[in-house]
Amino acid sequence: MRRRARTGPERSADDGGEEGGYTPAVRSVADDLRRRDREAVFELSPRERIALALQLGERDLELFCRTQGLERAAAVRILRRRRQAGRRPSRCMTEIIG
Repeated sequence: MRRRARTGPERSADDGGEEGGYTPAVRSVADDLRRRDREAVFELSPRERIALALQLGERDLELFCRTQGLERAAAVRILRRRRQAGRRPSRCMTEIIG
C-alpha cells in the first residue's frame, strides 16, 4: 500500500516539511565562524570597533601591496582611483589622486 503524501499544515520536518527535507540540514563551518565573529564584534565598545576596522583596513592594504607588488603610496592611489571610477569627474579629486 502506497502512503499518501501529506500537504498543508499537517506536514512536519520529518517528512520534508518547511523545517526539514529528505536529509538533515548541514551545518556550515563558515556560518558558525561568521556568527562567532559577529558576536565578538557586538561585545566591543564603539572605540574598539573603530580601531578594529582601521586595523583590518591596514591589513588589507598590506595584502594588496604584496599581491600587486606595489609600494604603499601607489597602492593607495590605485584604490582611490578605483573608488572614484564611475563617479562624476571632479577636478579636486583628479588633482588629489592623479
